[in-house]
Amino acid sequence: MKKPGDINQNSPDIFQMSLEASLDQGELFHNIIDFLPYPIEVYARDGTMVMVNREMLLEFDVPDKDILIGKYNIFNDTETEKSGLSTLVRDIFDGKTRAVTDIKVPVKSVRKSYKTGKSDIYAMYQDAVAFPIFDRAGNVLYVGVLFITRRIYKGNPGIARAVEYLEDNWNKLYSLEETAKAANLSPYHFSRVFKNNTGLTPYDYYMKIKIKRLTEMLRDGNNTIREVFHACGMPYSGHSFSVFKKYVGVTPKQYRKQKLK
Repeated sequence: MKKPGDINQNSPDIFQMSLEASLDQGELFHNIIDFLPYPIEVYARDGTMVMVNREMLLEFDVPDKDILIGKYNIFNDTETEKSGLSTLVRDIFDGKTRAVTDIKVPVKSVRKSYKTGKSDIYAMYQDAVAFPIFDRAGNVLYVGVLFITRRIYKGNPGIARAVEYLEDNWNKLYSLEETAKAANLSPYHFSRVFKNNTGLTPYDYYMKIKIKRLTEMLRDGNNTIREVFHACGMPYSGHSFSVFKKYVGVTPKQYRKQKLK
């Protein structure tokens, strides 16, 4: 994750107000966008990109914003249309703010459109909030799209695919065969290559994700421990509690009691 914190429909409020207040002051308006701490793109009503900040350029290693400004149109990008992002931008022109989570970035399309040199990234997932920027008459002049990168897979493409598979299927039963298939390797060869690349066996990596999700959900007192284990694909049993204690050091009940004090 590039920046900490959760993204939601209220996230860009302060940015939106600052942008609207500076809309008539061209240089200030551009400076606010440029120095925002998150990657952001700004689109005109026809879908043409009119602004992009330095965080977005750094995110994708874009050498020059002039590659995009006035040239890239989000409505004409078929890959972005498939991800739902262009539909999101189009919908914001009715004055509402919308958020989407865990968008799989069309990396190949981005490389082509942005002329980026980042060829080591296999897959990327982002959250996005699209929000309107109103003029003084109350009309939507631009749409801003703010991004937070949640997951990036890079390096060995086969291992990256396997990691992506495990993170997408952590609440299901572990299968070495299916995970190896994602990497397009035999189970034996895959296990060795995976550990060489990550420092963990595929199963340990899977359990690391599962235990992380379990502890996150146990910190929410709205669900019972039984419900948490069920949601995470683990039976509510003494064996599961022992597995949890092996990784965390305390039982699920003890962990919840500590965290909900």
